[in-house]
Order: sequence, then C-alpha cells, then structure tokens
Amino acid sequence: MRARAARVLVATVACLLWLNGCETSTRLGDLFQSKTEASQSASQDDPVTTGSLQPASPKPSAAAAKASPDTNKASPDKNDDVSLGKKYFRDGNLSLAERHFRRAVELHPRDLESWIGLAACYDRQRRFDLADRAYDQATKIAGTTAEILNNRGYSYMLRGDQRRARETLLEAQARDPGNAYVKNNLELLEANLRKGKATQ
Repeated sequence: MRARAARVLVATVACLLWLNGCETSTRLGDLFQSKTEASQSASQDDPVTTGSLQPASPKPSAAAAKASPDTNKASPDKNDDVSLGKKYFRDGNLSLAERHFRRAVELHPRDLESWIGLAACYDRQRRFDLADRAYDQATKIAGTTAEILNNRGYSYMLRGDQRRARETLLEAQARDPGNAYVKNNLELLEANLRKGKATQ
C-alpha cells in the first residue's frame, strides 16, 4: 500500500513538473521561473513556454491607460490578490491561486492580468469551461491578441484537442511571427503529435 501511494505521489509530481514547463501566461510574467531560470532552461534544450510577455511595468503605457484605466493595474503592494495568485500558482497551490485571481477579477473586472491568471488556474485544474469564460473576458478587454491565442492554444493541448490547438497557435503565430512562446508551443504540439503517431 505504501509503495502504491509513493508511485502515485511521484507520478503526480512528474505530471505537475511537466505541465509547469508547458503552461503559458500573458502579462503574468514568468509564473514558474525567474528570468535567469528561464534562460537556463532554454539553454538546456527545454523550450521556454512560460510567460508570453515581460512582466508588466509599474507604469502602464499611455495608450493602454486611455483604453481602460484599470486594465493594466500594477499594484506596488506585494500582498495584493494578483501577486498572491502568482505566488500560489508558482508554488502549485492552484486552489489558493484561483481564489486570489477570482477575488482580483471581482474587484477589478477590467484587469487583463487577473483574467489571464484565473484562466491559467482553471486550465491547470482541468476546469476548461471556466477557463473558456476567463479567456472570453480577457479577449473582451484586450482583443484577440497573440498572447491570449497562445494561452488558449495551450489550453486546447491540455484538453487533447490537437486540431483546435494547432489552429489557434497558428493564428497566434500569424499575429506575432516572432513570438518565441508561440513557436515553442507549436513545437511542443508537433512533438506530441509525432509521439502519438509513434505509439500507434
């Protein structure tokens, strides 16, 4: 019985680590790694697929501020809900991360970062219907951006919907051809498809 529990624990940790390297996020910065860790993993032939954009600067751009005053909210308080959501997400505590991101969207319904964080939590919890709602809200705020498409494409990969994942990631690539995260997710998708064909 003890051996079985140990195997289940090891398998769970391995799956979380694998998913940890594959999830993407928009404007959440790198949820899982620091910049130095991300560059180290890139140099170790492990595709960097986390964080579609650099962390949000403390001052939003003038154009973004005009579009929506609290879309790009950047709080200096490290204990705000978005910061706590990111922390718990990095630590793998998805229920607490989801709680803080949900509270953040309730307090600031036009905050893109909060909606993307909430969608990422739902993806990891395999609550894809709720993830879709969060991605829809993010799209209403920012439009159909390459970063949101990239995250949605990854979400479809988690669901096993390879066709939709490919279509969505190709659309993201068309919008931002130089985006390394989109490229890495497309490569991951192709590797999964090749692996699937090899096992058949």
